[in-house]
This record gives sequence, structure tokens and C-alpha cells, in this order.
Amino acid sequence: MPTVYSFPPIAGSEAKILILGSMPGEASLAANQYYAHRRNAFWPIMAQLLQINAEASYQEKIAALRSSPIALWDVLKSCKRNGSLDSMIETGTQISNDFQSFFSAHRAITQVFFNGGTAEACFKRYVLPAHNLGWLKLSRLPSTSPANARLSFDDKCGIWHETIGSALRSCHPTPKIKQTLDGEARDAFYLCAGNTEQK
Repeated sequence: MPTVYSFPPIAGSEAKILILGSMPGEASLAANQYYAHRRNAFWPIMAQLLQINAEASYQEKIAALRSSPIALWDVLKSCKRNGSLDSMIETGTQISNDFQSFFSAHRAITQVFFNGGTAEACFKRYVLPAHNLGWLKLSRLPSTSPANARLSFDDKCGIWHETIGSALRSCHPTPKIKQTLDGEARDAFYLCAGNTEQK
């Protein structure tokens, strides 16, 4: 069974919120990009929260994250896994990322949101017992992966938008990155937000 490795964190100097996945899937590893699967809801959700064009390049999306209060990483540094599913991770092979160094470098982060149940379970099993992180508020959100078929794309967008949007408003009045949405990107924005009035 192959060993897979996660990416470095994406975190700007203003990071106050950390979103954690478990381990990048095959499509992401092949593209060397977070959430590269075309049916993953993560980037459409970020586009609406950060008010950037849904069709922006990966580099533009990363720049928007770094200019926002949102940081992005994965719980696991490495593990053995066949395919992309969390259920295929070989028990006992999980090694967590260095969160002690990360939180020392990003002391303003007070809220952690897990992208799915596996990320939460891994954090509580491999990270919390080794570190004093009692100041963190931990919350689980539904996985944005297309493998999470229990919720529709719109349902995922709605839950994430409400939860992360509220957290953003509490720490930053407005996103720093603002670009005009147009055409199909504008339609995708309002569909994902559940808003039929295009302002």
C-alpha cells in the first residue's frame, strides 16, 4: 500500500480560522493542489465566502486565502492509503502534521473547522493528546467531497456558508479580496449561496 503525503499549510499573517481536511485525495495529489477534484464543493464555497470569481485560477484562490482570516491544512502528514477514500487509510500508519509549530506561528487562530468526520477523528486521536490546545474552538462541518453523497452540493454550500460566514464576520468585517462575479461564475455563486436575486 503506497504512502501518501499532505501539502504544506496555506496561512496568511491574519489567519484566525483553520480549516482541516484529513489527507488530499488522488486528484489533489496528482495536481499538487488542495481539493482538485472537479466535483468537490470546497472551492465553490470559498469563492462565495471570499467574494472571488469561481473560475479564478488556483494561484488566485490561494492568494485570496492568504489575504483572508482563513488558513488551510490537513491533519495528517502522511499515511498509507489505496485510492482517495478515508476509509482506505491503513490503521496505524497515520502520522500527524506538526501542529505545535503551526499554532506557535499563528497565535491568532482560535477556531478550527474540520472538513468531515475523519479529519475531526484524526485530530482528536493524534493531535489533541500530545498538545495543550484547550483555547481552540473545534467544529465539524460536512465533508465537501463528492463521496459525501448524503448531502447535496447545495446543502453543503448552505451549511458551510452559514457556519464559516458567521466565523468570518466575527473576526473580519469584510473579506479583503473582492472581485466582480459575472456570467457563469455569477450564476454558480448565487446557486451555491441559495440566493435567487442577483445583485
